[in-house]
Amino acid sequence: MHPRTSTGSDVLVVGGGIIGLVTAWRAAQRGLRTTVVDPDPGGGAAQVAAGMLAAVTELHYGEETLLGLNLASARRYPDFVAELQEATGQDVGHRACGTLAVALDSDDRAHLRELHALQRRCGLESEWLTGRDCRRLEPMLAPGVRGGLRVDGDHQIDPRRLAAALVTACERAGVVLLRGWAERLTVVRDRATGVVLSDGGELTADQIVLAAGSLSGRLAGVPDDVLPPVRPVKGQVLRLSVPPAYAPFLSRTVRAVVRGSHVYLVPRENGELVVGATSEELGWDTTVTAGGVYELLRDAHELVPGITELPLTETRAGLRPGSPDNAPLLGATTLPGLHLATGHYRNGVLLTPVTGDVMGALLATGVLPEEAAAFTPHRFDRVREEQPA
Repeated sequence: MHPRTSTGSDVLVVGGGIIGLVTAWRAAQRGLRTTVVDPDPGGGAAQVAAGMLAAVTELHYGEETLLGLNLASARRYPDFVAELQEATGQDVGHRACGTLAVALDSDDRAHLRELHALQRRCGLESEWLTGRDCRRLEPMLAPGVRGGLRVDGDHQIDPRRLAAALVTACERAGVVLLRGWAERLTVVRDRATGVVLSDGGELTADQIVLAAGSLSGRLAGVPDDVLPPVRPVKGQVLRLSVPPAYAPFLSRTVRAVVRGSHVYLVPRENGELVVGATSEELGWDTTVTAGGVYELLRDAHELVPGITELPLTETRAGLRPGSPDNAPLLGATTLPGLHLATGHYRNGVLLTPVTGDVMGALLATGVLPEEAAAFTPHRFDRVREEQPA
């Protein structure tokens, strides 16, 4: 097989996860000749993610700036889903079912009260419920639930269906999906001009977008001062099946903090129940461990005791692309021709619509939309300069 050499693309996207695919789709819609290079387009973290669109219940202290971007993307989701389903004829499993965050003991209740106060200060809509109110909404909850937050605006989507639909949308928009590994960035006269593939082939383009998730920081040839500070954060997730006799098991996403660990249960319309997720700083390890499965089932059982009667159908581990401030890197780097769309950490699915819009606009006009101004890669330049050699 001869190495592949391609010239003539306006945009080359390195990475075919949901972020790379939505970037390519939006670029192609703007008339740009676009290529995606990835060994498995539609794979990656989306195959493991639960798909919670939880801008409100995922709020953390110190992430108020990120909240604005999360909310902007959440608002776009209904129209984004409608457009994507119209373009592909594929259902992406979007459910406007709401989320219920609950507390199982007095410490968790105090933590949830603090979160509610933060949400209110940020102008977010959430309703405090008593334990009895929570069990009235979700009868399968444990009797010991002490209280909870009802957030009707936090929805869900099936990331696997989303990824598959984005592959189809890209193909129909004329995006070239090249299945292979990008091994090295090509830099000519201080400008990014393409990549060298693992088979020795070369791809060139006017603009390169590095959107390889947790792998974004490992592309050879990227200058050290431009390499994105992205690290892998392991997450183990379980999938169970809800037999018809047990339906409806849960009507909405339910989440809690159990002994300091976050656990969530996401019910799909097809009877699947997703339980996650661990958060482990273990480098590139994607091993499913007995301990990880045990902890998830233990915590989920405390939250919803009936879960142990359900068939366990799948265990998976994936890698979230974490950044130093848990927010994405969007926009141009100091190397002309190279852009970043990576580092989305736990919000990749939620931020898919706004990332596509932002990157599409940047690639077509050269101007980064104002809503992404706080998330450019340049915010880490000073940190790099201050680090000792």
